[in-house]
Amino acid sequence: MVTESPLVKKCLAEFLGTFMLVYIGAGSAAITILLAKGETWKSVFLSTGIGALGGLADWLAIGTAFAIAVTAAIYIFGRISGCHINPAVTIALWAVKRFPRKHVLPYIISQLAGAAFASVSFVAVVGTRAAIDGGSGATALFPGISYLQGIFNEALITFFLTLAIMAVAVDERAPKHIAGVIIGLVVGGGIITTGNISGASFNPARTFGPYVANTLFGGPNLWVQFPIYVIGPIIGAIIAAFLYTNIAELKT
Repeated sequence: MVTESPLVKKCLAEFLGTFMLVYIGAGSAAITILLAKGETWKSVFLSTGIGALGGLADWLAIGTAFAIAVTAAIYIFGRISGCHINPAVTIALWAVKRFPRKHVLPYIISQLAGAAFASVSFVAVVGTRAAIDGGSGATALFPGISYLQGIFNEALITFFLTLAIMAVAVDERAPKHIAGVIIGLVVGGGIITTGNISGASFNPARTFGPYVANTLFGGPNLWVQFPIYVIGPIIGAIIAAFLYTNIAELKT
């Protein structure tokens, strides 16, 4: 007989899963910037940028790191907490009655705390240059991209991610052993394709962690852009959850 994990264990799993996501994923973005420091930049992202070492190749590396982190986290923590590791996903699942309301706030707090701890830990390992020069791997709008375009992109990529989650992780008819791989690939693909638009966050927590570390250790102040990575992902996730629930005729 399988018993459900207590809420405290679920929250710990969400904390650790988000920690893994941000430490590996956002860390890879910060390292990419640090490796390229001193090149002639084609982007003003964080006063430096991603792309000087080959443009799409940089995003391929970052997307792969995120894909690996997401896939691993799902297989490690999925059976404990569902491995949301994303406030937008938690809110969307609650909106379609696939997640209890009383667990929403504890999950989100755990995710934000895990993300912040991950970014602070990364700076502790690499040094303050990870924040000052590497921006802690934070997401931000790239040149020529407006605030609304950033929100729209984040909504779209989170829409794709949540469709995948609904189809391979939430829908009881799907083979669960492939869920981690499929979801990880969607995240990686979204980053490779749209990283140079808005940083391809998908996830308020993924953006929150690096912003906290930057504030603490002298990195760029990007908080004015934070609503992009809250509004876009939540809208995209909720629309996808409702759409899949209806077209797949899931029972709520």
